Amino acid sequence: MKNRIAALSVASALALLSTGANAAIDDKKATDIMNKGGCTACHSVDKKGVGPSYKDVSKKRKSEKDVVATLVKKVRDGGAGAYGPVPMPPNAKEKMSDGDIKQLIEWVLTK
Repeated sequence: MKNRIAALSVASALALLSTGANAAIDDKKATDIMNKGGCTACHSVDKKGVGPSYKDVSKKRKSEKDVVATLVKKVRDGGAGAYGPVPMPPNAKEKMSDGDIKQLIEWVLTK
């Protein structure tokens, strides 16, 4: 009985820790990632600039299947045509990690 309780306690603790690791980032962390990656040169949360606002991206894309993976690839590789004629340049791994891009996209999709 004691072994079962101990095993359940460990499993519960691990579940809580893994949930925290995957928790959504807050606005400050998102801003830090955007500044590091240079995203703010073309994007803002609620106003169109050279690129679309994050609210526009969220509105257009959040219901798409596999949207996070699709947008991670788009941010990493760059692209054009989805929101206008100005192409988005690729983002080097030295500038932004895949994890940072994924967290930022998940944050964008909440806007």
